[in-house]
Amino acid sequence: MVDFKRQWEIQSMILPGIIFMFVFCYIPLYGLTIAFKRYTVIDTLGSAPWVGLENFKIILSDTFFWDSVINTLWISFLKLAIGFAIPIILAIMIYEVRPGRFKKFVQTVSYLPHFLSWIILGGMLITWLSTSGLFNQILIDLGLISKQQNILLDPDKYWWIATLSDIWKEAGWGTILYLAIMAKIDPTYYEAAKMDGASRLKQIWHITLPNMKPMIGLNLILTVSGLLGSNLDQTLVLMNSQNREKAEVINSYVYRMGLTQGDFSYATAVGLGVSIVSVILLVTANKLTKKLNDNQSVL
Repeated sequence: MVDFKRQWEIQSMILPGIIFMFVFCYIPLYGLTIAFKRYTVIDTLGSAPWVGLENFKIILSDTFFWDSVINTLWISFLKLAIGFAIPIILAIMIYEVRPGRFKKFVQTVSYLPHFLSWIILGGMLITWLSTSGLFNQILIDLGLISKQQNILLDPDKYWWIATLSDIWKEAGWGTILYLAIMAKIDPTYYEAAKMDGASRLKQIWHITLPNMKPMIGLNLILTVSGLLGSNLDQTLVLMNSQNREKAEVINSYVYRMGLTQGDFSYATAVGLGVSIVSVILLVTANKLTKKLNDNQSVL
């Protein structure tokens, strides 16, 4: 309290952030009551009739919702299984390169897709995956296919398209935190390892990776907690009438039911249920990571 009074000018700088969170994060929580009501655009939050758990019962019997859950889990699982390790490997490879123009070039090229919106990247992918696009030409030249086809219209290929395109966009950006951690590793550890005859791979395995464990654990927790939150922007850009059965995820389903069809109560109920499950996943992942990190939490 004494420090606060002495530094009140500096401490008061946090007030805009607190006000912003209160207005845009806490006050809107009252809107979650829509999930337990039959709300329409002509109602107010107070006048809408209370229906209890009726919206949640509808969710349990909605086959379209469960189809979106399956798509979401599969896409998220593929992103976790393939994409989680790639930023770690890429960060180590960049770290091992000697400082110079080539290292800066690799970092710039790998970061660049992150700063492009899915509108731009989606347009590029739609063009590349079209019948006369780049990928068709490459596959024909390699002899992997004999007939041109619009790859994005094939629903069986959509999960892989969504996974690989997301990795392409975010892998480079995901290396930043890992590179920051590696920059803080004491160089004397590597010098001592060299004197003991350790190869570069052994130095990475016994020095670099152990020092990255807290950040790896934190990213794992955040990734697992977001398993039900597949990228809405990506889905809206790449989804079409032909691949919808494999492309529809929970977020796009909520968007379609709420804003497109006007069923706000149902969409809110779905969103609330997903949020509860995400919190459970967050707590579970934190406990698991804590056990793997010598009972030390990274949160």
